[in-house]
Amino acid sequence: MSVSREQVAKIASLARLEMGDAELDRMVPELNKILDWVEQLGEVDTSAVEPMTAVIPQALRLRDDVVDADPLTGGGRRDDVLANAPVAEHGFFGVPKVIE
Repeated sequence: MSVSREQVAKIASLARLEMGDAELDRMVPELNKILDWVEQLGEVDTSAVEPMTAVIPQALRLRDDVVDADPLTGGGRRDDVLANAPVAEHGFFGVPKVIE
């Protein structure tokens, strides 16, 4: 697959890029090299390769959800926090209705 100078000009126009004649002449062979390389990738037999989302295995390091019972640093302060709320409803901050 290859692109012509006119196609590169059209793509540049669609992308709202201003390109002069010299830039267009330089971009045509560069884009054709990229497209040739992509075609070569398409010829590689990947039927025995497992699909992957990353090159390096990634695992989330999760910690247990533990409520800090210390009243000064962690959980257990809901009532103190809600006491400062202008409006509290059912144990949560009350906010004005946004959607009708």
